[in-house]
Amino acid sequence: MKKLVFGLEPLSCPSCIKKIETALNHTSGVKEAKVLFHSSKVRILFEETAVQPEVLKQIITRLGYPVISEKSS
Repeated sequence: MKKLVFGLEPLSCPSCIKKIETALNHTSGVKEAKVLFHSSKVRILFEETAVQPEVLKQIITRLGYPVISEKSS
């Protein structure tokens, strides 16, 4: 398992959280996705052999939330 944290532009509402978490948690290879509202970050635990970080980033961006930073561990 690999952990990835994306920094997002500031989120404006709780429905933004649900939208991002739902899309990521329904993605094959994602074990858990959690949006941290106050820090505008999304933390993703995923299987690197099943899904690539770039795909996760594209999912978030297509929902209308630009990714402004990335940190992996």
